[in-house]
Amino acid sequence: MSSLSVLLINPRVCSPSSTRLPLAVLNLAAVLEGQRPWRIVDGNVEIDPVRTALAALKERPHALVGVSAMPGPQMVTAIEISSAIRNAFPSVPIVWGGYFPTLYADAALNAPYVDYLVRGQGELTLVDLLSRLPDAGSPTPLDSAVDSSAIGDVPGLSWKRGGQPQHNVDRPGGPPGAFPLLPYERLDVAAYLRPTFLGKRTAVYQAALGCRYRCEFCGVVSMWNGKTQLEAPDRLLQAMMTLRDRWGADAIQFYDNNFFDQEETSIPLLDVLAALNMPYWCFARTDTMAKFSTQTWEKVRRSRLRMAFFGAEAASDEILKRMKKGARVEHTLEVAVRCREFGVVPEFSFILGGPEDPEDQIEKTFDFIRKIKTINPDSEIVLQYYSPTPQRERRRITGQGASARLPVLRSYGPSGPSLPSTPEEWAEPLWQNWVCQRDAPWLTPRLRRRVRDVARVLACRFPTAQDYRTSSLRKSVLRNLARWRYATRYYDHSWELAIAQRLIRLRDPKTESL
Repeated sequence: MSSLSVLLINPRVCSPSSTRLPLAVLNLAAVLEGQRPWRIVDGNVEIDPVRTALAALKERPHALVGVSAMPGPQMVTAIEISSAIRNAFPSVPIVWGGYFPTLYADAALNAPYVDYLVRGQGELTLVDLLSRLPDAGSPTPLDSAVDSSAIGDVPGLSWKRGGQPQHNVDRPGGPPGAFPLLPYERLDVAAYLRPTFLGKRTAVYQAALGCRYRCEFCGVVSMWNGKTQLEAPDRLLQAMMTLRDRWGADAIQFYDNNFFDQEETSIPLLDVLAALNMPYWCFARTDTMAKFSTQTWEKVRRSRLRMAFFGAEAASDEILKRMKKGARVEHTLEVAVRCREFGVVPEFSFILGGPEDPEDQIEKTFDFIRKIKTINPDSEIVLQYYSPTPQRERRRITGQGASARLPVLRSYGPSGPSLPSTPEEWAEPLWQNWVCQRDAPWLTPRLRRRVRDVARVLACRFPTAQDYRTSSLRKSVLRNLARWRYATRYYDHSWELAIAQRLIRLRDPKTESL
């Protein structure tokens, strides 16, 4: 075992009550286990993660620091902790991985506190980089390595030479079964099992990687290049039994980008989950589940699926086709019917306000949501604004001399603005709101107000089942206050609902997840 340690950092991204197992860095720790010392600093748990990280680096020599970074609020804490480490330990390489460096590689490398990027799946790239660092040498302000020949052929790696970004060839993603099971015993797992509407001790897990669909707005496409890597049912069973029997988990939230890939691959997973007898939540596609047979839907019921998040996205087949969604409006309606029949709460997400014709499409979507509610009143609705995401150029690359195929976005929307060129710019509140689908530059104040008013009436008229803290009496107050507005479609100036929401604070699935 190497004596040099690895510090893995999960920057703060949520409130303590929403903290979940840090799967991004825990998967990296799994491939390091038994090979070299490692430690995780979870900013969602630590009171002062910067101080904790600096103390860990002072305690013993480290080969590198790995920082997981998502676009949005996590950028702020990723910058804070990386800057502090660079100032205190300038010779320790700092490596960023995750969605942000994969989607916005050049911007990430423009930071003086970032030496390397791991693009896409990180396990093998991290191990490969660690083996090369002794020959590469310590980073300097303009160069990631003294000897760049040591790291120039590491697939999936980006780095700096003379202050300029260098991107090695892409690394193909591997299936979950190619990597070790997660080393839960090195964490205080009990602290991560939180109460949700599913159970008192809800765990999180990712059973499949990527997604084979190519929705043009989705970062998963750019991260995984349109591929899905499924976990074998027996491995899923082993992982779930460990969480249940050793750590006391009584419910599961699956982080899979698309849990039910196809009917034939879903059936073995449903049988495993039925045997486990644990309620769960997952992501799913309307077109996939709309085509499930009645027998498979019976398996869904027995598997104890409580809620599934569906990207319904739009009320128009034309818009769905433009998005390259691959699904149709009829699939959303069919799933609403099937979910009601088999005891599953569907959580339908809609993307509003694209730059081409936001107002017309938004009103059609609101009418469509009412149709869904008529079919299945328990359907939950999540309203988000359209946010363009870098996509890989669809050119075929073959041969040993192939170059990296990075996601590309020329500007934010057809008429700009230009994208930020540094992590600090991406961390600004304006860009956080845009990339997190809370706002968009082409929306008018009147349109923003319209969406906010409709969302408020929907949230009060149909309080979310995910809120396990608010009493049924308080939810009934909200329902009755909003009843006349929903019935008459009078959404404007809902001052009484705004006051009620301040007094009766329901959980917001859009911002708090489960």
